[in-house]
Amino acid sequence: MQASRSFHLLAHLVFFGCVAVIGGALLFQYAGGLAPCELCLYERWPYYAAIPVLLPMLHGPAARGDARLAAAILLLVFAASGALAFYHVGVEFHWFAGPTACTGSGPVAKTIEELQAQLMAQQPVRCDQPQFSFLGITLAGWNLVASAVLAAVALAALRAAAPGRRA
Repeated sequence: MQASRSFHLLAHLVFFGCVAVIGGALLFQYAGGLAPCELCLYERWPYYAAIPVLLPMLHGPAARGDARLAAAILLLVFAASGALAFYHVGVEFHWFAGPTACTGSGPVAKTIEELQAQLMAQQPVRCDQPQFSFLGITLAGWNLVASAVLAAVALAALRAAAPGRRA
């Protein structure tokens, strides 16, 4: 019974973590006026994907196999989320080249028409120029922290649902 309770608590922690991250992103966007860049929007998808995986786990004890599968999926989701957040941080610090639609400058336009085409293709918010930071960490950096924490909680949930644990 203890392993089931541990898993249930951990599933709730991950769920509320996802809701907090998405809620915070939407709050920054709509109340704070920070328009997301292309990578910021991509970074939301793992959280959107995790919520439907979590919902069946929140309403009572899950079968051990279902709990292990859900925890493994969540671990992979948040590892991928962390990798994406690390990439975005790298783009912000110019360690990596970002998507051409939202970073740096492309080829130099030779005509007005080429310049107009480049401007029309350019994203309104650049991925390589952070709009906001808190304690010296950009929102992409905070997403990296959140992804690492949620991956650790998902790993703990996977261990709590492991065979050999008291049910």
